[in-house]
Amino acid sequence: MEVRVREGDSFAYYERLFMVPLELIIDSNEHINPSNLKAGTKIMIPGYVSVPYTIKEEDTLWKIGKAKNLSIDAMMILNQMQNPNQLVPGDTLYLPERITQLHVSSKLPYGSGILTKQIKILKKFYPFISVNTIGTSVLGNQIQEIRVGKGKKKVHMNASFHANEWITTMVLMNLVNQYLVSLTNRSPLRGMYTNNLYNETELSIVPMVNPDGVDLVLNGPPTSSRQEVMKINEGCEEFVHWKANIRGVDLNNQFPANWEIEQERKIPKFPAPRDYPGKSSLSEAEAIAMVELIKNNQFDRILAFHTQGEEFYWGYEGFEPPESEILAREFERVSGYKAIQNVDSHAGFKDWYIQEYKRPGFTIELGRGINPLPLSQFHDILKKVEGIFLASLYL
Repeated sequence: MEVRVREGDSFAYYERLFMVPLELIIDSNEHINPSNLKAGTKIMIPGYVSVPYTIKEEDTLWKIGKAKNLSIDAMMILNQMQNPNQLVPGDTLYLPERITQLHVSSKLPYGSGILTKQIKILKKFYPFISVNTIGTSVLGNQIQEIRVGKGKKKVHMNASFHANEWITTMVLMNLVNQYLVSLTNRSPLRGMYTNNLYNETELSIVPMVNPDGVDLVLNGPPTSSRQEVMKINEGCEEFVHWKANIRGVDLNNQFPANWEIEQERKIPKFPAPRDYPGKSSLSEAEAIAMVELIKNNQFDRILAFHTQGEEFYWGYEGFEPPESEILAREFERVSGYKAIQNVDSHAGFKDWYIQEYKRPGFTIELGRGINPLPLSQFHDILKKVEGIFLASLYL
């Protein structure tokens, strides 16, 4: 919500007036010096929207404020009128309304275009977050990252490495939306107040690593690459089981952690809807973007969301630190998911991260069934993974 500074206003006053944490107001207005506010300057108040209200006969600011549970000055700052004691019936006032509900959709699966719109909505309502493009897919779709918080601890999460696991994007976006609502309302999330987490932890989120693949599963092949994709899919018009990127490379078999072993034993040996590790490690734009993101940041831990199995993997070739087991036991406790240290698999994102940085990495397998999991599982998955999301931030 945008307001205009008046003489004598301060960020500290806005904190009291709207009951939004001061650091969120400051971070929503990074281009403005809080100690030198000038009248007329436009300021963003996170977690609020302005709602039009048509003035009725006998209305006064006091009556409207009492009915809407708003202070008079909270209304005045949005309606800097000459005479607040003379409201004109039929005129429009703008009233501040606190956002307490989620704005990220959980009713329909969405591809890269809808995801971009959802991210713009979050940025509009919560301008203290940052949104970055870490790279582009084979087809030129943006691979976007959301950042929340400013602490020394740095946690990264991602989703939709695999195309038909698009439900992981929806889960991760809903977790982030819950977190933002909790921050701006000073309300608990799963019984925990989160404002300390904002100051202690910086959260990085890449909600859709494989936008081309997700779009393919949901919408069918694009005209520009239809011939190639149909050949990879052996002429089949059905893409529901497609996991790879648009070039038929499995992005979670792309990383230089014993990639050669996977190349040798994986079938097929050529581009396919799933499992093909590529001609070389890091041959695909999406995998390269993820490696560059990790290399350019000192993340303390990473979580990659996949489906399915209600379990998670936390070790790799003995490179995992002792802290990994502590986290794994807590994740297991708060979610009911089974913790598995080692599996006979290589070349995954989590594998490479643990091998290279000797820090905790996790592959979280959400839900149960056959991919793609139905949306009917969404709320059950979300409830179980909330604890993992929070524990990864506070431990």
